[in-house]
Amino acid sequence: MSDTAHNPTRVLIVDDHAIFRAGLKAELEKGVEVVGEAAGVTEAVLLIGKLKPDVILLDVHMPDGGGVGVIRRTTELETVDGYSPCFLALSVSDAPEDVVQVVRAGARGYVTKTISGPDLIEAIERVRQGDAVFSPKLAGFVLDAFAKGPGSGPVDPELDLLTPREQEVLRLIARGYLYKEIALRLKISVKTVESHVSAVLRKLQLSTRHELSRWAAERNLVDYD
Repeated sequence: MSDTAHNPTRVLIVDDHAIFRAGLKAELEKGVEVVGEAAGVTEAVLLIGKLKPDVILLDVHMPDGGGVGVIRRTTELETVDGYSPCFLALSVSDAPEDVVQVVRAGARGYVTKTISGPDLIEAIERVRQGDAVFSPKLAGFVLDAFAKGPGSGPVDPELDLLTPREQEVLRLIARGYLYKEIALRLKISVKTVESHVSAVLRKLQLSTRHELSRWAAERNLVDYD
């Protein structure tokens, strides 16, 4: 496995649960060098710029933007000094939309928190060496998402992350419908509409319904049925 004994892989842990980070650090230090920990996106980006770890091991869901937010903001660092770390997602979720979203953002692998310590260390080393690392089930999600070729119609990678109902709500929001009007039109509760909008904002990494409307308009989704 190359020269990791003399040049151990430097890892930054990004997760919003302190107890989990502590246990993970203790396990990882059996095979890699943990150079730091972050509890959220902003802290992670600051530490990435300062410490320049080889691999960022990051949770997918965090209150201030999650793993996708970390990857996207770190990309801005890359344009400044050429630094290009590897990202490995470590999450409790094995939902297809989570896997596809973080991979599209730039993660090189995705494993769940049921993975053993030795297997996680191996995954980190493989990612550092340039391999893509997924469990067979998760790899299937990625292959399915990227396998839509000619003849299946145009595919918007981000729109593809949304469920059919979320896409429906998105288009109604873009047309200017109020939550109450959407609820009546779709025969669902206002609370359910709010839940769908929150999910869409999270998946698309947007903050307001105005940004959502602009996003939809830029993709000519407003007139879709």
